[in-house]
Amino acid sequence: MAERGIGIGLIGLGTIGTGVVKVLQRNAAVIEQRLGFPLRVVRVADLDTETDRGVDLSSVRFDSDADGLIADPDVSIVIELIGGYDIAKRYTLAAIAAGKHVVTANKALLALHGAEIFGAAQRAGVDVGFEASVAGGIPILRSIREGLVANRIESLHGIMNGTTNYVLTQMESTGEAQEVVVKRAQDLGYAEADPTFDLEGVDAAHKLTLLAAMAFGAELTFKEIPTEGISGLAPVDFEAADEFGYRIKLLGIAKSHVDAGGAERIEARVHPTLIPKSSLLASVDGAMNAVAVTGDAVGPTLFYGAGAGELPTASAVVADLVEIAREIDRGGAGRVAPLSYLPDALRPVPLVPLGEISGRAYLRFTALDRAGVLGHIAGALGEHGIGIESVIQKGRGGEGDSVPVLVLTHPAQESALRAALERIDALPDVTAPTRLVRIEEGL
Repeated sequence: MAERGIGIGLIGLGTIGTGVVKVLQRNAAVIEQRLGFPLRVVRVADLDTETDRGVDLSSVRFDSDADGLIADPDVSIVIELIGGYDIAKRYTLAAIAAGKHVVTANKALLALHGAEIFGAAQRAGVDVGFEASVAGGIPILRSIREGLVANRIESLHGIMNGTTNYVLTQMESTGEAQEVVVKRAQDLGYAEADPTFDLEGVDAAHKLTLLAAMAFGAELTFKEIPTEGISGLAPVDFEAADEFGYRIKLLGIAKSHVDAGGAERIEARVHPTLIPKSSLLASVDGAMNAVAVTGDAVGPTLFYGAGAGELPTASAVVADLVEIAREIDRGGAGRVAPLSYLPDALRPVPLVPLGEISGRAYLRFTALDRAGVLGHIAGALGEHGIGIESVIQKGRGGEGDSVPVLVLTHPAQESALRAALERIDALPDVTAPTRLVRIEEGL
């Protein structure tokens, strides 16, 4: 093993794939010093074999034959970096069936088909590495799997999508509308041509699915997680958050709830959130990511770094390669369960319905500037047991004009809040649907 090294096959030579080749070539000496033998990229498969990626592939077989790469006896580890669902799933399962270990950055694939893929890998006696699938270069999965293994995880809160964090940071600092900031993010390469998965929270929900499995041993699919994106947030919301002492972040939140009889349920939700300015998460700006994890023994911890990008993500991919290569050299696999819990310990865990969750909230009403309107709003909230902590009205409206009325509530159950808003939005003086942003304290 040490004499010839371990052969790597890479499917998908896009931005991240190119970064993996760069890292393996640039840091070949230090990787070999840590492993005791080299990692060798022996084959690369991509539909585009003509574009110059700026890396030396002269010693590598480079073609479009992914099936041939999987079957090649010189390939011991297959890296899947094509993304998506169907084709990625087929190649991943084919590699596993061929007895090859797999490394992927594909959180969408694992969030939807993880049980099938991890089950196939266990039966085949191979490993699946996926550190790069959550928070880019931050070693959050390895930290939960190994560094925090002594703990019962109590909660985690994550800023896990760089696109939305960049957009929110820019909206706050410039006062510009969301569509203007999104266009700039696209021009700078922070946002995809179609940023829907990012802006609507789907990408963060994919990642939270994996984190919840690792933190709580919970079998989930991302479709079960209540998910709201940042669409509909306006500059006035950031002005209000600042005046109230908060910043707005898109958070993935998961918490464990154990009742007196020992039965466990978990919260799992993704949505824009007001968090106190004093929170460490509140200082995470631009395209950066951070995940706060609280364990019963260790207490609060925070993991911060680049959540995307060519080299940070490649760093996580190569870390998985090194870990798997060590296992191959030892003649084994599965030293650590991929989802932290042993496969037979993973179980369906009931989710706490969103309506049962209690907390404070920020509400933006859009109402005609008439006497008595605030009284009608306050009355509807009061009828559902919801108290008002603070109120701000922005500007003065002329006859027939609407103005934003910004409210912070006292703690209330979500179901009561939703019932109150349904009634308020039906009032004749309320001219647009109310915008609700939940508040998360104690971060």
